[in-house]
This record gives sequence, structure tokens and C-alpha cells, in this order.
Amino acid sequence: MSIQYKLALDVMSGERDPFASIDAAVEALKNDDALGVFLVGDENIITEHFPNDLMHRAEIIHTDQVVSMDESPVDALRKKKNSSMRLAINLVSEGKADACVSSGNTGALMANAKYVLKTLPTIDRPAFMKAIPTKGDYTYMLDLGANSSCTADQLYQFALMGNIVAREIKGISSPKVALLNIGEEEIKGHEMIKEASILLEDSSINYVGYIEGNDIVENKADVIVTDGFTGNIAIKAMEGTIGLMVSVLKDSLNDDSIKEGSQFALDIFKKSIDPRRHNGALLVGLNGIVVKSHGSSDSYGHYHALLTAIDEVKKEIIPKMIESFEK
Repeated sequence: MSIQYKLALDVMSGERDPFASIDAAVEALKNDDALGVFLVGDENIITEHFPNDLMHRAEIIHTDQVVSMDESPVDALRKKKNSSMRLAINLVSEGKADACVSSGNTGALMANAKYVLKTLPTIDRPAFMKAIPTKGDYTYMLDLGANSSCTADQLYQFALMGNIVAREIKGISSPKVALLNIGEEEIKGHEMIKEASILLEDSSINYVGYIEGNDIVENKADVIVTDGFTGNIAIKAMEGTIGLMVSVLKDSLNDDSIKEGSQFALDIFKKSIDPRRHNGALLVGLNGIVVKSHGSSDSYGHYHALLTAIDEVKKEIIPKMIESFEK
């Protein structure tokens, strides 16, 4: 099968890179004959670690410039124009790659992606959006850190974008959209939330009202909208809680007499709520697909971030967003 789509991979910026990103690319290529990749980073390291039998579907873009995790977004944008992150985004802008995946500095990725790709018509700011496991399914949540404060109009725009992604990826004709708030009652929340609620009530979106933090995992909505400050705290609190649950459960089932059976149960439990299986936050609102992989994730997590990008490419999310906003 010939290559049908290509991903531009920044393989240098994550905490476990380049090996985590390279190993994820290898796994993706083995499982998808239609995939091709650009590996952006140090050519010597990539060549040494990447298998020769897959090189015909990979192209190495060499650079030894990397954006560090503690670098300011402004410095990354102005002083690191040849960084692995920037060059990967450029490949999308130039039409050579269908999507970019990076596990690097979140602020730098946001700044570079917005500068290079620009936002879609009618969209003020891009937002980070990802799938969150729920009881029996998953929900999409945005924003998860791109915008620490938002206006009601911007929350409304996030809802529009989330609605399109959920509709196309989950195959739901009318996804349920909710606003994250401190209560379900109409009187709860600050003015910005109340104004956003009015905008959604007057829209064609299937708006189901407010949702509280403890109901995020209850599968009450297909899309949950919030500002980036609140969303980032919520998602990290959930990930930390999952880690705590796994640790406590593992300790409680450590008796030798039940160790074999309990380990099997623990493995099933961990797999069902493993955050790595839902790794990959889509930076929606840009004129191109950019996926942010968790900076500390291993190759398994990065692999799922690649799957997220591939899903967006296959479902033609960008053209469908543009079409929807033009209407």
C-alpha cells in the first residue's frame, strides 16, 4: 500500500525523547501501511535508533536546535526558528505533512503553531482538547491549558469546535455539550459562564447545561467546555487521582496468597483507565492539525498521540470546521 498521509514528528522536545517518540513512530508505521513520517531532530541519533526496514516510509529533517521545557514561549518563537518543534509545524504549513505531533513545551508549541498556521475563520484562540475516559465511554474536554482566561464568546467558539470533533470522531449527529461549572443550577458560576450559557442556549448545538467536576466521568456529555486554567487543573487532578488509586489498589492486593489473581485484576483496572491510552491533546482552532503529547509520556503514550493525529486527518476535521464556520 502506498503512503496516504504523513505526520511530522518533533522527536527531540519531550522529557523522554528522542527514544520515546521514535519508538512510537516505529510502532505506528508497523501497524499502518498507509502512514509516512517526517522525523524532525538530530539525524545521527535518529538514524542510529530507527530501523532500516522502515526508512523507506520516513524522512529525516535534521536540526540540533531544541526548545527546552522551561523556555519562554516568546524566546522559543523568536530565537528558535530552526527548532525541531518549529520545523515540524512548518511541514504542516507547507502542505508536506498532514499533521504535527510534539511532546514539547506547551506554551512554545501554542505560540509557534498559532504564528505559523494561523487560526481558522471566526476563531479568536485555539484550545487544547482531548478525550477523557468516562464510565463506559469517553468525553472530549476543552480548553486544557492554552488559554488561562476566556471570554464568553471564546467559550462558545470552543463549544462549536468540540461539537464538530465529537460529531465526526464519535459519529454522533448531535453531541451533548456542557459547560463545566461549580453547580448545575442556573444561578451558579461567574458572569462569564452565565453569558456563555446564554449563547449556547440560543445556538443550534445540543447544549445540556452545566456539569460539575464530579460528573466529568459520568458520561453525561460528549463535550465539556471550560477555560484553560480550570481545565488544566481538572485533568491533572484526575490523572493524579488515577495514579493514587492504582498505587493503593496495588498495595492492598499484595498478599502472596492472592497475588496471582489480584495482579490480573489490577492489570485490567490499569488498562481501562490508563491516561496514556487517551494521550494526545488536539490544538483545535488552527488552520492545520497539531497534537500535543504529554511531555513525560513513554512510547506507549506517544503512540496513542499519533493515533489521535491520524484520526483527525482521516476524518478531515479541518475542512469540515472551515465549512461549518463559513455556514
